[in-house]
Amino acid sequence: MPTILARHKVRGIDAWLKGHQDRVNLFAPAVTSFKTFQDTDDPNSVLLVIETMDVALLGAIINDPKNHAVKELHTVLDPVILSMPVDL
Repeated sequence: MPTILARHKVRGIDAWLKGHQDRVNLFAPAVTSFKTFQDTDDPNSVLLVIETMDVALLGAIINDPKNHAVKELHTVLDPVILSMPVDL
C-alpha cells in the first residue's frame, strides 16, 4: 500500500482543522488512513501522510472540480502537491 505525502497551504488553519471529518469522508474511497502535520515555521502550511489503496483515485479526488466547494470551505489553497517514495 503506497504512502503519499500531500502538502498545501491554507488561508486559515482553524477552518482547515475543523474540516478533518470532511477529509476522512472525501478520501474514504482511496485512503485507509492519514496523519496530519503542520509546518513549524508556517501555521498555514500543512502536510498529510496518506496510506492509499489507489494513487490514481486519490489524485482524481483531490483534483475533481466537484470538490472545489469543500476545498473553499476549508480554505485549501492550490496547488496540492503530491509526493511518492523513491526507490533507491
